[in-house]
Amino acid sequence: MTVELALGGGLLGLLYLALLIWCLYHVVQSDRSFLCKLLWLVAVFTFPILGPIALLLFGPRAAR
Repeated sequence: MTVELALGGGLLGLLYLALLIWCLYHVVQSDRSFLCKLLWLVAVFTFPILGPIALLLFGPRAAR
């Protein structure tokens, strides 16, 4: 049972790390001002669950 918990926690941690890297890339590549980018990055790293969700819902959109 402890092996299953360790694997689940490691996998969730890896998925969360991938999400943070994606958020970082998404914010840095946006065409927003430096202050806007900085505020989004602070929000993403300060609020571990709500920050990335807010970025996905309200963050800068890709140019179409």
